[in-house]
Amino acid sequence: MPVELWCLFVAMLLGLVHITAASFSFKAQVGNYYTVGARDEGLQPTGLAGRLDRAQRNFLETFPIFAAAVLLAVVQHRTGQLSAIGALTYVAGRLIFLPLYALGLPWLRTLSWNAATLGLAMILLQAVL
Repeated sequence: MPVELWCLFVAMLLGLVHITAASFSFKAQVGNYYTVGARDEGLQPTGLAGRLDRAQRNFLETFPIFAAAVLLAVVQHRTGQLSAIGALTYVAGRLIFLPLYALGLPWLRTLSWNAATLGLAMILLQAVL
């Protein structure tokens, strides 16, 4: 299996980590009774739970583009060193992003986001070369 598809698999697992972290931290904040109910009150996560929720939403903004870029490159048989490094860079950036966001470290978090976005661009570039 190409490196790009392995990275897609890791990113899928990371997506589950995001969902789980955001969900359990919100449940810890508001209690089980609220989270199993209809949530009619519309409570919003704050503090760590809020940061994990925002990190999850941020991940979900870029993950579909990453998945599509990887699949585009693989289906066209246009994978190579650039797309492999790009996929690894995306995954590394996104792996680092979650704890940095959870800790509230804005500059380092932004740097990891930029690295992940650069990785996306590298995959897209390889796909059209």
